[in-house]
Amino acid sequence: MVTAEDVRRLARALPRTSEHLIRDHVKFRIGSIVYLALSPDESVLGFAFPKEERAALVKAEPEKFSLPGTSDMRYHWVHARMAALDEVELSELVNEAWRMCVPKRLAREQLGTPDEPLPPAPGLAQLRAAAEVFNSFPGVDRSWLKLRSETTPGLDLADPAHRTAMHRWLNSWGCRIRYARDGETDLLGEGLAAWWVRHAPLPDAALAELKDPAIGKMVAAYEELAALRIGGRTLGPTAAAKALFALRPQTAMPWDAAIATELYGTRDATAFARHLRMGRAWARSTLAESGLDEEGVVAELGRPEVPLAKVLDEYLYVVITHQG
Repeated sequence: MVTAEDVRRLARALPRTSEHLIRDHVKFRIGSIVYLALSPDESVLGFAFPKEERAALVKAEPEKFSLPGTSDMRYHWVHARMAALDEVELSELVNEAWRMCVPKRLAREQLGTPDEPLPPAPGLAQLRAAAEVFNSFPGVDRSWLKLRSETTPGLDLADPAHRTAMHRWLNSWGCRIRYARDGETDLLGEGLAAWWVRHAPLPDAALAELKDPAIGKMVAAYEELAALRIGGRTLGPTAAAKALFALRPQTAMPWDAAIATELYGTRDATAFARHLRMGRAWARSTLAESGLDEEGVVAELGRPEVPLAKVLDEYLYVVITHQG
């Protein structure tokens, strides 16, 4: 939980900010533009936020965010419950609200250059069309369903049988990781076991609800996993992203080389962080447009056997990898 003093400390550190008490509301302004406002009882924080994205934000975390009153709906504005925020989230909200209200040069000097805008989310019709393409592939879900059945209730890399099952599944997805011959050390299995000790438990929130600290943990796990040595090569960025999806299918959106290169130009940890943030934004948009929960929307799209993270990945595969 954060307090009004936390808001004040963060806001006062940002250039051109002034604090005002207006009709019992503490407000922080840039000139005449209000970018933060506390309710009289300091339980709710109003903050500048893009109008086109707020419905998805509120839909994703209704216990935390809410739309403003009718008179404020014309503004770029959202409300957050102070009791539901942590310090990392508050810092991000304050900084990005301030960034919206100051010159770009000043924002760059203070906060650095923001990521390029994320690609716009596909609509339900686009996702449904991609799902139809995927459903036309023979045995499209066979290897995935087999992996899930072999590792019920979930993959645990402390179990040698689960590590073997993941190895087979990665190869069924085109990773071409050599199997150990009789008498040889299972380099992948040993590497996965050691990596799992360092990174388990991984975040397990649904993609639409993934918070930035959890994204940080997933990215750290991805970076080490991609660099895992297995003989004369590393596991690599594609296999690492797919392995994280296998471990946390509700949380991690995978990619392949074509998707990562087209969207980000690289497959490093920074790019993977952007991929997860894009997946989060797309998942929120999909849920907001459909009005359904995740189970309902994947069923409505015709892909009930896979999570929303995979449906979004399949859309990217169809429009980038399959067509290109």
